[in-house]
Parts: sequence; structure tokens; C-alpha cells
Amino acid sequence: MPASQPRSRARDRNVLNRAEFLSLNQPLKGNQESRSSSRKQSSQAGAAGAQNSNPKERRQSQQLPEEDCMQLNPSFKGIAFNSLLAIDICMSKRLGVCANRASSWGGARSMINLLGITGHGIPWIAGTLICLVKSSTLAGQEVLMNLLLALLLDIMIVAGLQKLAKRKGPYDINPGLLDYLTMDTYAFPAGHASRAAMLSKFFLNHLVLAIPLRILLVLWAFCVGFSRVMIGRHHITDVLSGFAFGYLQFRLVELIWMSSNTCQMLISIW
Repeated sequence: MPASQPRSRARDRNVLNRAEFLSLNQPLKGNQESRSSSRKQSSQAGAAGAQNSNPKERRQSQQLPEEDCMQLNPSFKGIAFNSLLAIDICMSKRLGVCANRASSWGGARSMINLLGITGHGIPWIAGTLICLVKSSTLAGQEVLMNLLLALLLDIMIVAGLQKLAKRKGPYDINPGLLDYLTMDTYAFPAGHASRAAMLSKFFLNHLVLAIPLRILLVLWAFCVGFSRVMIGRHHITDVLSGFAFGYLQFRLVELIWMSSNTCQMLISIW
């Protein structure tokens, strides 16, 4: 018995020294390295997936504090501008009484559209060309050539400003065919209003008209601009800015006024 006890104890020690028993209390170095490497790989893969899948979220999270500060501490100019913009949109929507057939003045939409056509660029350019062909006086040709120049400048300036601003109207109304021809597809500034203001100022300065005709000419320009608000194509500020740009265009044409000799030379080339 005393000899068998040391043998059994040696067997027990050999059994406990095996890897499967040692791993219960003291993990092997190989297992530790494999587990740590798998954890690192999984963490790296997760980090890479997070970076690849959510780049926008990371940018937004980085920008959120600055945006929150801007929203919580707006400037006085920003508050004033947003307030005026909200008032402009609200008033323009209320005045859009002919925006569609279901509006309060929907039955008068056709008449308002006809009034807007009187301030369109295509009819005015066509009429100016016809009058220029039939005109036989030097003074008349000079005035008509400069009027044609003013109309072309108005179309180009308004189209360029609209492309820069890209402001849409208060209602979702698709532009007509004539609007696409003159590139009058956006709201700011109102092309009809600028053209009406420029034409009325041009005629008041270069045509001899009676006082009633002068009053009617000014009223026509105002009605053309206001009609664009009624059909929902422009805001109030779009029309007011159109009037201002129309006056500036008239002043520009006065500065680059073509003389009679220049007009005759251009007519002869044409």
C-alpha cells in the first residue's frame, strides 16, 4: 500500500499537467494569443465598417455642436431676414387668388394671364422688329433700335439673376412656353415686372404722350407686376425687385444709347 500511494499521486500529477486540465485554471499562451488576435481583428473590422458605412454620421456628429450654437444664438440680421422672408411668403400666398382654378378668383385666371402676356418679352421683341421694318424716319429707327437693345438686355440680365438666385415661387406652377423661350423659369426677380417698369420709363422719356396716357402707362406697369403675384408665379419681393431692376436697366440703356449713325449702320448690315 505505501508503494502504491506514491504511484497514484504521480499519475494524478501527470494527468493534471495535461493541457485540457490546465486550460480550466490557467489558459495556454497559444489560446490567449489566438483569442487576442481574433478580438483585435473583430475590433478593427468593426471600426473599419463603422468608418466605411457611416462617414456622413461622423461628419454630422462633428458639425452638430457648431450648428447647435448657430441655432441657439442667431444673429439679429438673421432673425430680421427670416422674419421678413416669412412675411413675404405668407402675404404672397394670400394674394395668390388666381393660383389655380379652385382659388377664390380662379375664374379670372385667364384674364390675369392675358394681362401678364402684355408684359412678356417675345411679343414686345416681335412688335419692335415689325415697327422697325415699317419705320421710315431716322428718329423712329433710332428709338426702336435702342428699344430692341433694352429688351434684349432685360432678357439676358433677368435670366442671369434668376439662374444665380434660383428662387421658386410661392406656388408650384410650371412656367409656360413663352417663359421657357425667354428663360424666365425662376421667381427672383420677376421678369414681367422689370420689363414693364423699363418699358414704361422708356416711353415716358422718349415719346410725346398726353397725361391720361402717361397715367395709364404707369398703371399698366403696376398691374402687370401685380398679376404675377395673383397667379402665384412670384412673391411680392420678386415683383418689387423687378421694378427696381427695370429702372436700372433703363438707366443702363440711357448710358449706352446708340446714335442715329450707329443705328443706320446696324440696320444696313441687317
